[in-house]
Amino acid sequence: MKKRSSIIARLKSPTPPFFKKVRNVGLILSALGSALLSAPISLPVAITTVAGYLVTAGLVASAVSSTAVGKDEGQDLEGDGP
Repeated sequence: MKKRSSIIARLKSPTPPFFKKVRNVGLILSALGSALLSAPISLPVAITTVAGYLVTAGLVASAVSSTAVGKDEGQDLEGDGP
């Protein structure tokens, strides 16, 4: 249960500026991939495959960057450290 409260605390804490940019780029990649996948015309298989990878990479980048915290905030969280 301690890990769960630690993850929630990390998500609620402020995100550093660099990781805000990474999150925004991830959201843009996901939107681009989603637009390609939902296109009303049939696209080549290579493009749909790349679009799927864009969606996956964008969502992972956004999720990981949302849990990043600054040095000062990271020391205040419960459950961090060895």
